[in-house]
Amino acid sequence: MTGFGRGTMATDQWQAAVEINSVNRKQAEVVVQMPRELAELEARIRKTVLGVVSRGRIQVSINLERGPASLAAIRVDEVLARAFEKAFSDLSKAVGHEVRPAATDYLRQPGILNTGSGEVDAGEAWLAIQPALDEALAALAGMRENEGSHLREDLLNRLGVLMSFARKIATEAPQRPVRQRELLFKRLREAELALDPGDERVLRELALFADRCDISEELTRLDSHFAKFREYLDAAEPPGRALDFLCQELFREFNTIGSKASDAGIAQTVVEAKTELEKIREQVQNVE
Repeated sequence: MTGFGRGTMATDQWQAAVEINSVNRKQAEVVVQMPRELAELEARIRKTVLGVVSRGRIQVSINLERGPASLAAIRVDEVLARAFEKAFSDLSKAVGHEVRPAATDYLRQPGILNTGSGEVDAGEAWLAIQPALDEALAALAGMRENEGSHLREDLLNRLGVLMSFARKIATEAPQRPVRQRELLFKRLREAELALDPGDERVLRELALFADRCDISEELTRLDSHFAKFREYLDAAEPPGRALDFLCQELFREFNTIGSKASDAGIAQTVVEAKTELEKIREQVQNVE
């Protein structure tokens, strides 16, 4: 399922902005883009995302900037500053006259004044990232839920079409042995083989055929799968994988019906049902 979410959070130390977008994928894949200094947070971020999303390719982008308190925290390396001043004193003795360092000399010397801009405390950064991540995930989930409601209606409509095919097959199936009986006697007449309709051999042949083409069990299982499909669509838990499994079972039952029925009309209905079922299966791949 597709979706997008954005969240922001600011603390005294950090300002975090998180953007999340998702595209359809059968399995769950989380891709995190963030500063290298936050690498230790990646596992925590993935766990948080997978607690909300179970399917799709999820891309998480994290932007982190220092907060006002962090920028104001300028530290002075006193040891380095004294060593720098002593170096100028030694220089004065060497050249024979006094050389005094200016303020700009101290600023140009690396390490004397340190704002800490190169250091990132992952624990402090998480205090800003986590609320921003939760906000982005909530927005993403809301968008995916809206898409899910539309998918649900589409799947229910397609399921209704599939059920109509099953009802048509159930209506035609009982007539198949009757048609086979008529066909058998027609062939016997054409072969000039007159047999009594009550002949035990004919009755046995018809009984065996009726048993071979009996699809009542498959129709019963189809009804069970249809009911379960609706149940999963109304469940609170993500139904995507369960629906995917049911599509496989429905396909198997229709395939068996087409093989056992030995009837051109039923076979055509089975082809139409499998075509519709393939459309359902493609949509199910997008369901959470």
